[in-house]
Amino acid sequence: MNIKPILKEIQKSFLSGVSFMMPAVVAGGIMLAISLATGEKSETGVVVTSELMQNINILGKAAFAMMIPILGGYIAYSIAGKPGLAPGMILGFLANNPVMINEVEVKSGFLGAMLLGVAAGYFVKWIKTWKVSKTIKTILPILIIPTITVLVLGMLYIYVIANPLAFLMNSLTNIMSSLNGSSAILLAVFIGLFGEVDMGGPITKSVSMFTLALMNEGVYEPNGMFRIAVAIPPIGIFLATLFFKKKFTEGDRDAAVAAGIMGCIGITEGAIPFVVSDIKRILPSTMIGTAVGCVIGAIGNVRCFVPHGGFIVLPVVENKIWFVAAIVIGSLVTAGILGFLKPSLETETKEVVKKSMKLTGEKVK
Repeated sequence: MNIKPILKEIQKSFLSGVSFMMPAVVAGGIMLAISLATGEKSETGVVVTSELMQNINILGKAAFAMMIPILGGYIAYSIAGKPGLAPGMILGFLANNPVMINEVEVKSGFLGAMLLGVAAGYFVKWIKTWKVSKTIKTILPILIIPTITVLVLGMLYIYVIANPLAFLMNSLTNIMSSLNGSSAILLAVFIGLFGEVDMGGPITKSVSMFTLALMNEGVYEPNGMFRIAVAIPPIGIFLATLFFKKKFTEGDRDAAVAAGIMGCIGITEGAIPFVVSDIKRILPSTMIGTAVGCVIGAIGNVRCFVPHGGFIVLPVVENKIWFVAAIVIGSLVTAGILGFLKPSLETETKEVVKKSMKLTGEKVK
């Protein structure tokens, strides 16, 4: 049995679940941030006193409560199609709410929803292969599939899976909540180095999912670090073309302006054409720059309440000066390293000519 196609399908389902979940996260995060921004600081955090803002806070929490069921539902949907949607959502809701096991409340959250979404998808896919009469087939997606899937996987989750998953999630949340000093900086380095290594690809999305899982548990610092990281590569490349004009073509400089604007609104993908054209110089520069930016964010205890980055999210960021400083300094570091690594256009042209002459068998002078 070849497991690679299954792993690719699961990875695709995770990305699908995250993309469908994003609107709920964005809406909830913005409303929470607006309500908290008007609150009063106390020893236990921020207290919202205005009735209007309290109601906006409730709306934000409602959106956040929906994000995990949506994740589970669309993971199952990606694998099994429409019949997997309802069971995946119901099981996702189950994972994100406490269940009583031996008189102890257990909640697995993000991890549970992901696992149950995959399980529901494949369970529904299997039920769809059953050979049944035409009468049964008409009620299969409406009655039989959701009932059997939720009953079987729900009971399996409650009595077998919930405890170990909840232990893992609680351990992760406790570790993240207690991070300070050198441990927080270590996490920042990790997020900086790997968060944007593929510029918005699967690795980036995996790190994003990790920060979203912690947001769901009320831990916003890792998301703050990651939202700094997404802005730095394109802005850093733009600054490099600005400071080291003689090392870039006119076409590069024009394209970098667009990339810089994309970076300011939190779209890392603007850096992709530059990485593809010169990966050995661009990638080390951006990785080091994002790591520096994330470390500054960790030192400043930056918290971001929405799953987006760049200067555009500044109104919903806590410790705004540190957030801005982290992006600016990280981008300058990226630009400086790239300017140092990249040769002048004349030198680069000579290197290309030499390589082409070697390939064609001509004598290199």
